[in-house]
Amino acid sequence: MADSVVPHFHNTDGVPAVKIGAREFMCIGALPPFDHPHVFLDMGDEAEIVCPYCSTLYKHDKSLKPAEARPPQAVFRN
Repeated sequence: MADSVVPHFHNTDGVPAVKIGAREFMCIGALPPFDHPHVFLDMGDEAEIVCPYCSTLYKHDKSLKPAEARPPQAVFRN
């Protein structure tokens, strides 16, 4: 059993970049029912990554907790 839940983020608002505290996460694109396949992304040692489905730019921000984002509404809560 997993010790933690992988955070999910989206960019429904269409902001140029979403800052997140996680390096491993799921991008869902937009809020359902307009989401794309939920894709696992891993930044590794990099500071940013682009989702191959929706082209959202995610930037790691070490001042945020893993399940936090800027803008805060980019966190997906089911």
